[in-house]
Amino acid sequence: MTRPLVAVIGRRAAQVGILRFSATVAAEAICEGVWAAGGEPVILHGPAADPLGDLPSRLDNFDALLLPGGADVDPNRYGAVPAPETVDTVAFQDELDIEAARSAMVAGIPMLAICRGMQVLNIALGGTLIQHLGEPMHHNSIHPVWIRENSRLHGIVGAKTVEVSSYHHQAIDRLGAHLTVAATSADGVVEAVEHTEADVVAVQWHPEDRHTTSHHDSALFADLVERAEKRRGTR
Repeated sequence: MTRPLVAVIGRRAAQVGILRFSATVAAEAICEGVWAAGGEPVILHGPAADPLGDLPSRLDNFDALLLPGGADVDPNRYGAVPAPETVDTVAFQDELDIEAARSAMVAGIPMLAICRGMQVLNIALGGTLIQHLGEPMHHNSIHPVWIRENSRLHGIVGAKTVEVSSYHHQAIDRLGAHLTVAATSADGVVEAVEHTEADVVAVQWHPEDRHTTSHHDSALFADLVERAEKRRGTR
């Protein structure tokens, strides 16, 4: 049986060890998470000359979309002045990710957004970000988050509290339109959001880090692939 196609938005890398040139890449752990759940991960390339050209129709070839982590988003995208801690922004990537999120929601394509991906989703819907978190537990650690019982996320992971792997220094500030908070950490940082209309689940942590050992993390990939299969069945 053919696996449902999950588009993973690629990241432009100036140099990759085994190649002589720049590359469009995706984290192996994300691809493995999709594969283990029964999906076919496909890296979506944004052509440098025209990254947004024909993007909606290209996305329509897929059964689901995964927005992965990555660099800081340029604060100009949400009307803020860059803080000293906001570094290494990539205009090309911001444009591609934001437009991919918007196009997927318009088309009804199932989506899972991870870390920066959740922040991109929020910005695409008019929200803003906290540019730097002082609490070190978010920067590179495993910590608990609390999931709201009436949320879609609670139904996916089947728990009110889960341990997650975090690697970020920015977070959601003002929520974008049609987003609701599904989980928070002890310091009140938004750890997950859901869309009230579109088929979107987004988490601030990195489920790919522990998808082989954590049922709660692997469940997020399984849910995405299940939603992708349903979409494929209706086309």
